[in-house]
Amino acid sequence: MPIVKKLRELFDEAKVSYEVYNHPLAYTAQEIAAKQHFSGKVMAKVVMLKVDGTLAMAVLMGSDKVSLATVRESLNAREVQLATEDDFVARFPDCEIGAMPPFGNLFGIPVYVDPALEKDEYIYFNAGNHVQTVRLRYEDYERLVHPRVVRMTADKRKAA
Repeated sequence: MPIVKKLRELFDEAKVSYEVYNHPLAYTAQEIAAKQHFSGKVMAKVVMLKVDGTLAMAVLMGSDKVSLATVRESLNAREVQLATEDDFVARFPDCEIGAMPPFGNLFGIPVYVDPALEKDEYIYFNAGNHVQTVRLRYEDYERLVHPRVVRMTADKRKAA
């Protein structure tokens, strides 16, 4: 079953409001945001990591970049690295690579969310393909996924 259908069933069963949008083919969070005319900061992107050898899903604002050092510090981990496609492709059989929705819990993968995502009422995310996004209230996302909120981006104030 395509993941977008599983998501719809999950949302309908939980009685949460959501919208699915179609858009021209786009691969990055910033491209999707531009084609749909919303800010890249409300587009939640998924970055697959290996934390001490275990696959994990990092979810952050589309305009941010994950800092492996920050994730390592936030999780008190020995080693954090970007996962390769080979590490995770088999875990997402109903998704196009790079378009996984931020619902690692549906795939038995721990989910970590950057606190910046909590600031907006809604988040947008890939619906498992490169031509659809979903809009969902962040509070509903949090209730359905139960992600662990940890800082995953470098402190921008230090860089300035």
